[in-house]
Order: sequence, then C-alpha cells, then structure tokens
Amino acid sequence: MRTDSSSGTLPAREHLPAGDAGTPVLDVVIPVYNEEKDLEPCVRRLHDHLKRTFPYAFRITVADNASTDATPAVAARLEAEIPEVSHFRLEQKGRGRALRTVWSASEAPILAYMDVDLSTDLNALLPLVAPLISGHSDLAIGSRLARSSRVVRGPKREFISRAYNLILRGSLQARFSDAQCGFKAIRRDVAQVLLPLVEDTGWFFDTEMLVLAERAGLRIHEVPVDWVDDPDSTVHIVKTATEDLKGVWRVGKALASGSLSLDRLARPFGDDPRDRDIQDVPKGLARQLVGFCVVGGLSTLFYLLLYSVFRQFSGSQVANALALLVSAVANTAANRRLTFGVRGRGGAVRHQAQGLVVFGIGLALTSGSLAALSAASSDPAHSTELAVLIAANLAATVLRFLLFRAWVFPDRRDAADDRPSTVVASHTPAPAPAHATHPAPTYATGPAPSYATGSATPYATAPAPTWATGTDASRATGTDSPRATGTHPTYAAGPAPAYPAAQAPRYAPVRPHDSTEPGDER
Repeated sequence: MRTDSSSGTLPAREHLPAGDAGTPVLDVVIPVYNEEKDLEPCVRRLHDHLKRTFPYAFRITVADNASTDATPAVAARLEAEIPEVSHFRLEQKGRGRALRTVWSASEAPILAYMDVDLSTDLNALLPLVAPLISGHSDLAIGSRLARSSRVVRGPKREFISRAYNLILRGSLQARFSDAQCGFKAIRRDVAQVLLPLVEDTGWFFDTEMLVLAERAGLRIHEVPVDWVDDPDSTVHIVKTATEDLKGVWRVGKALASGSLSLDRLARPFGDDPRDRDIQDVPKGLARQLVGFCVVGGLSTLFYLLLYSVFRQFSGSQVANALALLVSAVANTAANRRLTFGVRGRGGAVRHQAQGLVVFGIGLALTSGSLAALSAASSDPAHSTELAVLIAANLAATVLRFLLFRAWVFPDRRDAADDRPSTVVASHTPAPAPAHATHPAPTYATGPAPSYATGSATPYATAPAPTWATGTDASRATGTDSPRATGTHPTYAAGPAPAYPAAQAPRYAPVRPHDSTEPGDER
C-alpha cells in the first residue's frame, strides 16, 4: 500500500463553466482488451448518445490494454473518423492501470469510464456526471443493487455480486452499494490526489478507490442503473474474486495500521454547506469556544449521570474513573466533529488516543480533588462530592480546550496555504517493454501534459492539427468538422485558446430526442 506523504488538500467544489470550447468537460474512457468486434458499435453508439443528449464538449478515449487482435486498428480508424474519439495504447494489461494512465493524463475536469459491452443503459450517463459538474459530489457510481435498478443477469453473478458487497460492508465498513459496476465518474481534482494512493492495477482498482474516498469523507453519488448482463463476458470470475479478496485484506490492513495519509483528501473547511457563514454565528476562536462549551456542558451532564449510576455499586474513585473514561471518549468524538470541524475517519484513532491523554490529565485533577476532600472529611456528603467534582471538571475543561486546540486538533489551514496545492504521485509505472510503441507515461497528478508528437504520453504519433479552425465551429450547426485521416488533435492542458468572435464555437445545450435511441432497447 502506498504511503505517499505529500501535502496538499482538495480545493472547494465549484460548478464547472459551460461553453469552454478548448477543453472537453467529460472524458469517457473505455478500457478494452481484444474487443475488435464490439469496439466500433460501442463507440459509435456512445458517441451518438453524447452528441444528442450531452450539453457540454466531450471526448471518448479508447484505452487499449495490450490487445493482440485487430482492436488497435479499429481504435485508430475510429480516431481518424470521429473528432471526439482518441486512442491510447498500453503495453501492459489491467483495467486499473488503463484508467490510472488515461485519467492522470487527461485535462477534462470530469473523468468517467464504462465497459465496452455497454451493459449499463446510457440514459444513466448524464445523471451520473451531473452532480460532479455542479460541484455537489466528488465521485459518482452506477448501482445495480439499488431498489429502483432493473437488472437482468444470472443467479450466479447475482449471488457473487451481493456476497462481495456484503464482505466489503462487514470488513471495510463500506457504505456504497455496488463496488464493481463498470460505470463510474470522478472529478479530475479528486483523481489527482486520490489515484496516487490506489495501488491495484486490475479489477480491484474500483473498490480500493471507493473505499479510500469514503474513508476520507468524500461525497460519493449513487445512480440506480438499468443493466443487462453480457453473456459473452470474458471476465474470469474465480480469479477476479480471489484477487478482490486479497485486495480487501491489503486495504483493511493498511487502514487499520494507519499507514495511509487520507487527511489531504479532505475538502477545506467551509466547503460543506454546514460550515458556511451564518448570520450571528461567531467565527474562529469564538466559534470554537461556543462549540466547546456546548459539548462540554452536555459532557458534564453525561459524566454526572454516569457517576451517579456507577456510584451505586462502586467507590467514588472507581465511579469517577469509569464515568470520566466513557464521557471522555464521547467528548473527543463530539469536539472532533462539531467544534473543530474534522470530517471523515482519517486520524480518528490517533485523535482518540490523544484525547485519552487529555483524559488522564483530567482524571488526575478530579481524583486529586476527591483525595483532598477525603482527607478533609472522613464521610463527605454526596452533594459535596458533586460540588468538588464540578469545580475540578471546570479546571480540567479549560486545560482540555487548550490541549485540543493546540495539540489534538491543530488548525492546519494556515500551514496548508503555504504549501503547494498539487500533489505529485510518488509512483511511476514500470518501463515499457522493448516492443512498445511509446515510452511508458508518468502518473503525474499535476496539470495534464499536452499530447503533442514526441511527448512522454502521446496519443498518436502523427502530426497534430490545430483545433482553432473555422471548420471546427461547424459542430454548432450539427455537422462534423473535416479531419484528415491519421491526424490527431492537440489537447492543451492550460486555459482554452482564445478564438476570434467569428470563429468561437458555441456549444448550445442539446435536448434529448423524444424517440428512444435504437441501441437502447433491450
């Protein structure tokens, strides 16, 4: 499991602007291996669906996983014929490897993938990516196990799918319903920071990505899908299940040991609507004091209740220790979430351990107070004990707040402002074999490189034409722009190039047709 300790946090979510002609908003990746028969109808059907229903610029990327049949030739021909299609060749197999490579290099703000068999109904694609475009969610997945999903598949696959998801819920406390549906999307800013932590390069890639995202407190949107099983699927069920179980053990072990740095996957404070400014609500230190006092008051009542209960069958020292221990755990958890705004499960065990140290200090203060009371009076009244404990707890509360603020939950936002916001992955793929057509790409998580001829991660070796031509604007009229066979567009990673007013393409939203798409009928 990678333990990249690079610093950095995710930026606040923002709604993506429409009408950016220089960069596609959506990049749909189709990983393939020896799919010479199914690739072309899949790409053409997906392209037709996106042209008719998707209101933003898009790209379809065929990620070839070292196919040995005519798949590369089919992909190259589609790339030459359809402007929105590109082809990426890898010399190593693995769906996770293909997705990591293309997603890491893509400049599109929304990244998605789907299986080549198109088992998932395409009408779910726009609902899948809409919450990512709007800035509402970080990842989105299609779910075949939702109540409203309509799924056609055999009992064997149904049993394996549900059993696997039950294992995830029981072992990794996963709350998403379907880990292996080949229909997912992610925001690029999230992928830049999340992908370096994902180790698997095969079928477990999806599960590992979702588990880490969920543990980090990222928002995962689920879309019920209509799904029809592909009877010609070449997936080896037993082998895949075995590898998945190994992945579950590896990820669970890493999470239990705390070797994963998930804090940098958290959104900044203020991104959650509950953190936004509300009139008459204090900010900064004052806000934390208000929250701490509220939590402290409730914790004190909880402590006194527990002490009164435990005192019925134990001595004062034992009752005090037990009541303080239970209330301290609850107090730390409440302050972590409500007072200091820490979300997600990352670092929760460490915070509780530090909270127990603070508890030890409070125990020493309160126990010392009881010892002093016992020395002063051989048989103090119960009300006197409570009064002494309240005074001791007030002193311990002040010290607890100072330790919480300075040690347990320090404010790292100021330090984060001084650190670079991008995180460079520490992992690079193994060198490509000697027969590879291009050098192996580096999994960079910074700005996407330009796919120009001769670069480290070219999509094609042919000269790259310029998109800024008058003919390209023909898309607004419903016609395809001319494109020479064998050429490949340059995908610039920076801001969209400036177009003259007469040539700037306008991507008006396209309304879905009333008629049903021919390929969508099951």
